[in-house]
Amino acid sequence: MLKETLKDFNIILSSGSPRRHQFFKDLGLDFTIDLKPIDEVYPEHLTGVEITDYLARLKSSAFSNLRPNDILVTSDTIVWLDGKAIGKPESVDDAKRMVKKLSNHTHEVMTSVCFKQAHKDTMVNCTTKVTFEALDDDVIAHYVDTFSPLDKAGSYGIQDWIGLIGISHIEGSYTNVVGLPTHLVYKTLLKIASEV
Repeated sequence: MLKETLKDFNIILSSGSPRRHQFFKDLGLDFTIDLKPIDEVYPEHLTGVEITDYLARLKSSAFSNLRPNDILVTSDTIVWLDGKAIGKPESVDDAKRMVKKLSNHTHEVMTSVCFKQAHKDTMVNCTTKVTFEALDDDVIAHYVDTFSPLDKAGSYGIQDWIGLIGISHIEGSYTNVVGLPTHLVYKTLLKIASEV
């Protein structure tokens, strides 16, 4: 359905995430992937979704000269715990520390998605609350060593083994925690197509 509605548009996904690529395929979209390196640094005064909004827009700013039928999609996800953003781990030890912090706590996963067109951009964001059971050090070590979650914000994937055994409750969008609030992507792309 979405594919037919967007047949006159050129969808460009600027993400290296295999999970986001799969979501776009699952939504039935024809799209191309185009990545431009940026330094993901944000002003220190930003908090919560202000950070992900800023970074999603920053990623889109690397692209200029979009054609009238182009829709560039950029996004950013953070894990938010105790008033601080937790990004991707820098090492295996860092990953284990991150998961230990999440153990026996509720955190928030925040994702912003920017849809950039030649004449405007549209920003949407989503927050999901995730609660972990208490995890012992052996469980954390097994997960990090076996599943290598170094490419994931907060050092875990809800769709991985750790999600099956460690997450007791979520409040909000599941796909947002995986990496993209697909319901919002779907709704926003439909809206953009209807405005032509």
